[in-house]
Amino acid sequence: MNIAFVFPGQGSQSIGMLRELAAGHPEIEQTFAEASQALGMDMWQLAQQGPEETMGMTENTQPLMLTAGYAVWRAWQANEGAPATVMAGHSLGEYTALTCAGVMSFADAVSLVRDRGRFMQQAVPPGTGAMAAIIGLEDDQVRQACEEAKQNEVVEPVNFNAPGQVAIAGHRGAVERAVEAAKRLQKRLYEISMNAPQVPVIHNFNVEIYSDPEEIKKVLIQQIAAPVRWVESIQKMEQSGTTHFIECGPNAVLSG
Repeated sequence: MNIAFVFPGQGSQSIGMLRELAAGHPEIEQTFAEASQALGMDMWQLAQQGPEETMGMTENTQPLMLTAGYAVWRAWQANEGAPATVMAGHSLGEYTALTCAGVMSFADAVSLVRDRGRFMQQAVPPGTGAMAAIIGLEDDQVRQACEEAKQNEVVEPVNFNAPGQVAIAGHRGAVERAVEAAKRLQKRLYEISMNAPQVPVIHNFNVEIYSDPEEIKKVLIQQIAAPVRWVESIQKMEQSGTTHFIECGPNAVLSG
């Protein structure tokens, strides 16, 4: 049995997340306690009580979701679940996958994605950018629609989530600032010690797998301002013999 573990990005967080799972698996709250220590804030309280406005701030959402995914992975391991054959994560979830694959320590990862979230939040302040899901069109039709709609502004396909479902986003200034955010992330990434992955991880940017930590850093920098090629990632896992997919997160967003 070949099992792929997949990790969601932003969007599947909710108040009370993982409460039921934590009741039977001490690894959940232990992981949140480690995140709290690394970040200097009570992450379990945020997950259980919110408020939603605080939870929804990108600089909080990203470490929260990484913590949730990593906590579920640790609970799976503690209960002697079957090993992963391959991993992948949707956008932010790629960092969770890399952490679960042993590329970086959890403390480093949770701190890194908080900075990633802050850089992104500064690049695209509330109200200056927008995102929408286009259902029922082919990828090329979505690309054509974006070209026709630009009118001297920016709108591009950004997440290829499933056949017939593509997310688009844009705003010229926001896109330009996102590129600047990538440069700040580059400096931050090179401060982090990384190892070769213990499990292959498929990257959003180019649907490739790397064992060299320096190459992994390069694709993470490129990922922040590039489309999420999720459909191709799933197809690659299927083509390589994956028979089961397990979503590590608080809800079933990727499964849906």
